Amino acid sequence: MSLPNTMNAVAIRMPGGPEALQATTRPLPELRPGEVLIRVAAAGVNGPDLVQRRGGYPPPPGASDLLGLEIAGTVVAVTEGAGSLKIGDEVCALVAGGGYAEYCSAPARQCLPLPQGLTLLQAAALPETFFTVWSNIWDRGRLAPGETLLVQGGTSGIGVAAIQIAAAFGNRVFATAGSDEKCQACEKLGAYKAINYKTEDFVEVVRQLTDKKGVDVILDMVAGDYVARELKALAPDGRLLIIALLGGAKGNADFSTVMLKRLTVTGSTLRPRPIEFKAAIADQLRSRVWPLIDAGKIKPVIHATFALKDAAQAHTLMESGTHIGKIMLLP
Repeated sequence: MSLPNTMNAVAIRMPGGPEALQATTRPLPELRPGEVLIRVAAAGVNGPDLVQRRGGYPPPPGASDLLGLEIAGTVVAVTEGAGSLKIGDEVCALVAGGGYAEYCSAPARQCLPLPQGLTLLQAAALPETFFTVWSNIWDRGRLAPGETLLVQGGTSGIGVAAIQIAAAFGNRVFATAGSDEKCQACEKLGAYKAINYKTEDFVEVVRQLTDKKGVDVILDMVAGDYVARELKALAPDGRLLIIALLGGAKGNADFSTVMLKRLTVTGSTLRPRPIEFKAAIADQLRSRVWPLIDAGKIKPVIHATFALKDAAQAHTLMESGTHIGKIMLLP
């Protein structure tokens, strides 16, 4: 098929607020061995996009400077090393940047097939959150059958994915959210108990509902002053997984608690990790999570969609914190 030489995209004019995003025209991405070119049908908006727009999260070496970490669409070009992928295949993919555009390159090993019954828009809502959740809760956090999980920010894209996957595996899940409406949404997604952090103390609620034991794993997007409270909420041998710093990068904590309860405090970022690492996560998702989506036990939750040219409005909505689930862009 004949491809254009240029494409519509949204770029960062200069670091700043949502108004820093600007529609532009770019050449099509040049493919490297093992990559495919995807005509983007939809792209997800994620927290790291906002941080990069403000100037705080530069792309890793070799990645596009355009925002966008997850896409879905149709493969329109392949390179040597792309495996079984071929032109015309519909896929969703985790990318290190470049999703806010009409075309995006992706490592073939980071592409996944569309789950049964899902549209391209729905599939585009999966990669960034599902890869992040799996690599942290199961790879790093080693959440085991019968253990309990606390998800901070249960109605974020990450939170929605974490609640659904863990609940589908049979784990008891607690979640925090900032309103009664959001708490109800968390429980509809499978949370055993959702806690309104504005009116309740999640430490006390969790301890009451676990016979004062605490939870085994906490997925934390807040950090800051939350860490000290989370150490209290963890069970012996519990694991605290920090994946974002919405509450700040610094906080005070009593590390005697870490020693006495044999706690593990860890954190990670996904974007700079090598293709081999992300490919291993893709394999785990394909074998263990995609069948649950095929069966309808896990569903993407999309709050709103915007045209690509209106990406600034999408960022404004995400920063408002009023959304439940994913915010998506349509080129």
